[in-house]
Amino acid sequence: MSAPAAGPLRRAAGWGVHLLTASSAPAGLLAVLAIWRGDAPTAFLWMAYTLVVDSIDGTLARAVGVKQVIPTFDGTKLDDIVDYFTYAVVPALFLAHMDVVPRGTAVPLASGVVLASAYGFSQTAAKTPDHYFTGFPSYWNILVFYLYALQWPRTLNAAIVLLLIVGVFVPMRYIYPSRMHVLRGFTIAFGVVWGITVLYMLAHLNGTPRSLLVASLLFPAYYVGLSIVLHLRDAARSRSVAAAR
Repeated sequence: MSAPAAGPLRRAAGWGVHLLTASSAPAGLLAVLAIWRGDAPTAFLWMAYTLVVDSIDGTLARAVGVKQVIPTFDGTKLDDIVDYFTYAVVPALFLAHMDVVPRGTAVPLASGVVLASAYGFSQTAAKTPDHYFTGFPSYWNILVFYLYALQWPRTLNAAIVLLLIVGVFVPMRYIYPSRMHVLRGFTIAFGVVWGITVLYMLAHLNGTPRSLLVASLLFPAYYVGLSIVLHLRDAARSRSVAAAR
């Protein structure tokens, strides 16, 4: 017996979630226009909008049951298309245009970002069944914010970008905060505090105390550190299971 058809309100909610996801695309376009004008604060605000949307749309989609409510529309494909644009293409343009890396490396590094991310998004294991990302998950929007705000030497910035380009191809597993099982509540709460802090810094980009900027790196460091710990733990368990067979 087929499942009963969804009511009009639930279908409207489903399309609303898809529209929310899709809204990141014009936001990304507005970020591109801001980058073209050399307006970093506005570009970052639009990138922040896309990050917030990406943080909540999956949870909303699961709550509404969009796959059941609108089975003819692939929200996962929409999400991947929008994410590739806002997480890779827009930050790559920022790298190429905003003088955060040596001029001679800007376009090659930006090209490396979009090529590596194209590979990362297209892997069959880009998101694992147990809810991890495989390889550096293309958080280029967060990276370019810190490279711009911290004002480290351009050569160091270039080295960090190159390291993370390589990291896309390294099959390390990175946590998916909204769907993880270990420390999920703490990680989400920490992420919300970090997000509020970043929004404050964006609103005061030229006047943010450096101590606050550096302190805000605690969450990215926690994210990478916890990912490494869980990756090593799961790898050890897999080896133990294989040895016991």
